[in-house]
Amino acid sequence: MGIFLFLFCLCVQVPCSSSWHETLGIHPLDEGYYHGDYIKCKDGSKSFSRDRLNDNFCDCSDGSDEPGTSACPAGKFYCQNAGSTPRFLFSSRVNDDICDCCDGSDEYDGTVICPNTCVMGGHIVYQKRNYYSTVNSQRSKPGVNADDSAHKLRGLKALFLLQLGFVVFVVTFRLFSKRKARRRTR
Repeated sequence: MGIFLFLFCLCVQVPCSSSWHETLGIHPLDEGYYHGDYIKCKDGSKSFSRDRLNDNFCDCSDGSDEPGTSACPAGKFYCQNAGSTPRFLFSSRVNDDICDCCDGSDEYDGTVICPNTCVMGGHIVYQKRNYYSTVNSQRSKPGVNADDSAHKLRGLKALFLLQLGFVVFVVTFRLFSKRKARRRTR
């Protein structure tokens, strides 16, 4: 395991230290929050020792003890994306074999090799071109993005309302046309 971590740090050019994994997924403004020996959950429910930070076991109900793992369903992972736009991901997207961060920091377990595309415009360009991460030389399938689904649903709703408005307009127009025709024949 130690050799694998060393090789990973060499390939990704991440400083090798024991605290590297502990601070993974933490927003830079929150790093001070996690420096003490005992850290309080952000929701105030309990405290935990520093060695339980990113230990892949959810101690806090708000997920604040697992910012770098997918252990907590309410957790958020911070992608620094140096050279592109930083962003937060749902913790369920960490180590899911899909490169969500353009710097590849969300796929640190080694099952997927994510190229750093931040300087090349980030993940947006790659999504438009349908590039996906490779797992054991096979293409992985894209996950369902809640933002995309919500956007598509809003678009479908607008299209439905537009069609409904058109139908109402046509029916109303036909009714008035028939009334006008009846008045002329009388």
